[in-house]
Amino acid sequence: MSASQELEKAATSYALEAVRLDKQGARGMSITMYQKAIETLLKLVQLYPDYGLNRVYIQRAMAYQERIRAIQGVGPPIEPHLEKPSGTTEPSGVEKASYDELVLKEKLNVSWEQVVGLEQAKKAIKEAIIYPVERPDLFPLGWPRGILLFGPPGCGKTLLAAAAATEIDATFISVDAASIMSKWLGEAEQNVARLFASARKSANGGYPSIVFIDELDSLIGIRSTEVGGEARVRNQFLKEMDGIIDKGKNIHAYVIGATNKPWALDWPFIRRFQKRILVPLPDHQARLEMIKLYTTHLKLAPDVDIHELARLSEGFSGSDIRDCCQAVHLRVIGELFESGMASDKKAQPRPITMNDFKEILEERKPSVSLDMVASYNRWFDAFKAL
Repeated sequence: MSASQELEKAATSYALEAVRLDKQGARGMSITMYQKAIETLLKLVQLYPDYGLNRVYIQRAMAYQERIRAIQGVGPPIEPHLEKPSGTTEPSGVEKASYDELVLKEKLNVSWEQVVGLEQAKKAIKEAIIYPVERPDLFPLGWPRGILLFGPPGCGKTLLAAAAATEIDATFISVDAASIMSKWLGEAEQNVARLFASARKSANGGYPSIVFIDELDSLIGIRSTEVGGEARVRNQFLKEMDGIIDKGKNIHAYVIGATNKPWALDWPFIRRFQKRILVPLPDHQARLEMIKLYTTHLKLAPDVDIHELARLSEGFSGSDIRDCCQAVHLRVIGELFESGMASDKKAQPRPITMNDFKEILEERKPSVSLDMVASYNRWFDAFKAL
């Protein structure tokens, strides 16, 4: 067992003993054990400053400190509580609550029309997901079930996955990779296993399922070293991915991973995503459609030229464009309040002018640099699989 694993195990042991003593009313001894758990967690953070679970360990240490303060009567009353570490047994209700906090599982209602532009990405997803669900008999060689969406932030990766789920009426199981690295010591690999078990259960019952994992690089990125439970989680993910994409099984369970840093992914994981799709910045036509969409309910002056706005917003992501439209709207609303007329319920903001848009576009710069765009294009050229 590595030094990090020893420390992780020791912290769990101290915390469990602290909770046991706390519940028995042995407050002095429980404080001592809470303090040992805190010291061990902080030592782990100091020894491995680049470890992905450090934020989790710090949160746990802060929670134990809050409990100590509550015991000493200098903080709000907090009940002693600890989610079960790996290898122990807790009531099923505790486990279910932790998993429900981790995963968003629902039916969605997102149409393809809401995904502006991205025609190449839409086509690739339809070929991999939509068509096999509609006519599985036409796919004797099976179909891709691992799909990687990569590109700049705010360009529609989540929306693409949601639209695909809506089209096939799939159960959409969404989780960000940082949450998989659970805040409960030793729980991360179990959470990965439960995630995929839920998807397989739905698919085997005749209902398609999509597991959408955001910030994929934080879970399966390249690591120079791995400590604690990180290696176990990565191995569990590999195992579960292999179970989903097994070529001998034609189930309608899909894994869609999204990342803003595809170059940070490890090769064994990259090759398990048979489709690797760039989700780029919007082109002129897409920006034009977005501006139309986001200004639909705004009062525009006659001089507003949305074609010119689409030209001026070159290099902006979809979320950048939405933020600009929102900022312009907030500006004219602010003027109404500052004038003192907002108290009159009939008073309305003045129409938004072209000059308002130009001033906002001058004040706000694109969130994606040209260097970043070049990096995405280079990675796409090297690893694309449409």
